[in-house]
Amino acid sequence: LRMLQVKLIVTGDDFGYCPRRNQGIVDCFLAGAISNVSLLVNGSAAADAAELARRHNIPIGLHANLSEGSPVCEVLKTNSSLLNQDGFFHGKMGFRTALSKGLLNMSEVKQELKAQVELFHELTGHLPPHMDGHQHVHVLPEVRHVFAEVLEEYGIKYTRVPIEPGLHNCDWIPPSLMDFYLGVEQDSFNTVDVFTKHGIRWADIYIGLSTMGRNMSVSNVRSAIDSAVLRLRAGAAPGGGGTIELMVHPGYPSVPPTGGCGEGPDDFSQSWERLHELQTLIKPELQSYYKSRNIQLCSFKDL
Repeated sequence: LRMLQVKLIVTGDDFGYCPRRNQGIVDCFLAGAISNVSLLVNGSAAADAAELARRHNIPIGLHANLSEGSPVCEVLKTNSSLLNQDGFFHGKMGFRTALSKGLLNMSEVKQELKAQVELFHELTGHLPPHMDGHQHVHVLPEVRHVFAEVLEEYGIKYTRVPIEPGLHNCDWIPPSLMDFYLGVEQDSFNTVDVFTKHGIRWADIYIGLSTMGRNMSVSNVRSAIDSAVLRLRAGAAPGGGGTIELMVHPGYPSVPPTGGCGEGPDDFSQSWERLHELQTLIKPELQSYYKSRNIQLCSFKDL
């Protein structure tokens, strides 16, 4: 039985968040440790990120953001259901609360998503080959429909559906975070039909919640990929391949006040955990592991 050819898309999220994040992501890409990036167009260093992607030929997609910082659509910057009383997006949990209370106007969500696609096009000179959601907002009720419509309108083929096999067995994830992840998972299950109906595709297997920040290690990433490969083998057609997306957040820690999406960098971005991801991802053991398992790093535009 010849070895299954697995394509692994290692996506560095939050490109454009700050200059130090950008530098870390570029260093990771040049080391062959990531193969794809996701750009926050409302990030304070978004234009710099787009320029770096062009210079180093880094495959780049859109990290649609409705939860952190400021909108890019001019009309929505002053008076919109997407903003809190301070004039910023509602935040990771605040967005979910506002949504569940029926306070968010979906036509404004659509307007902002389209404005972000347009700005991405302006910054990079092309449409994003893939588009996902910052803090997984794209799989939330109602939002998922609007998100799918926008992707279909622009002909954006790929997204991310954060259903991670084996997540339930990860006993190192603290209960409060696990609750959030299980919510993301449930929302993702409910999104599959919507995305399918709109002809949108995603990697066969997603990894990234169990390996984030301090939880990332070579052995952790290896075992997550190993179990993903076993799953692909079990379900694969003879000689068929499969794709895995590994979501990562490498970078050098943000130093306030620089960074963020309008209100400065968050705690995760200022923490050592970003650097820890960077240092883990570039380890030679991880690179040689990919080779030994016949895993080819690629991007969505290569699929």
